[in-house]
Amino acid sequence: MINRRDCCVLAASALASGLALGASAVAVDQPGASAQQVKFGRLERWASFPSRFLPARPVEVWLPPGYDGRRPHAVLYMHDGQMLFDPRTTWNGQAWGLDQIAAPMIAAGQLRDFIVVGIWNRPEQRHTEYFPKAYADALPDSALAQRYRAERLQPEVLSDAYLRFIVEELKPAVDARYATERGRESTFLMGASMGGMISVYGLCEYPQVFAAAAALSTHWIGVHQRNAEIPAAALAYLRHKLPPPGQCRLYMDRGTVELDALYDEAQAQVDALMRELGHKPPLVLSQVFEGQGHNERAWSARLAQPLGFLLELRA
Repeated sequence: MINRRDCCVLAASALASGLALGASAVAVDQPGASAQQVKFGRLERWASFPSRFLPARPVEVWLPPGYDGRRPHAVLYMHDGQMLFDPRTTWNGQAWGLDQIAAPMIAAGQLRDFIVVGIWNRPEQRHTEYFPKAYADALPDSALAQRYRAERLQPEVLSDAYLRFIVEELKPAVDARYATERGRESTFLMGASMGGMISVYGLCEYPQVFAAAAALSTHWIGVHQRNAEIPAAALAYLRHKLPPPGQCRLYMDRGTVELDALYDEAQAQVDALMRELGHKPPLVLSQVFEGQGHNERAWSARLAQPLGFLLELRA
């Protein structure tokens, strides 16, 4: 008879085998210098990271000041990677300025050593890659859901493929190239809006890979209006797929203006479900930032909170 410990060992072995297979199945060039600029640390860039699951895309890797390849670092995987560092290169002239928030916190001893892997989105496929397939499968046959499928999720929902790309192809390449702490307790996800949705989904789908996630301004409503159908699909999934209390950490937040103003009801429902299932602070946090909206400047203004939640230096 196989006991629970043996099951965990077998699962870990299977995961390692799967990661190795993914790494060997995709030929990846070494990253080079990035066209984007940072004030602290340095960026390296895979100009076109290949995949068996999705079209190739750029991937940026931020290395903090003092990184020398000798000391293992935790890894934070972030979505919408082209929006993280240099506002001169973004479509709206805004960026998270992640290096400017993270590097001083590391230097002050507030955060553990970590690198950031910024995965660029493909604008024409952003919804199909970030909207959880399990949510899409659970949507009712309502007019709103039909319109959402037709306008945003065609020709197919690719979020499961996107997560496989991260877990089976990108993570092995990052671990092979950089000095990383490879275990789940050092591997995290973060994103905003649709990036928040896929971060929560990734935590639930791959709890053996990711220990925690941060979801800022999570776009639970899917469209630009309050609705019941899309949040209900998310809630039904979370009820059955969230890891047990104590086995994951999750940070969530929202602002109160712009698109974020429409998230109040849906986020409150998610918060209530978390409490019902036994997920409590400090392992699960949900915060509201008055007067903040749905844009990179707002996410940058409160970035210290999710970074501290995920990467706080603990004794």
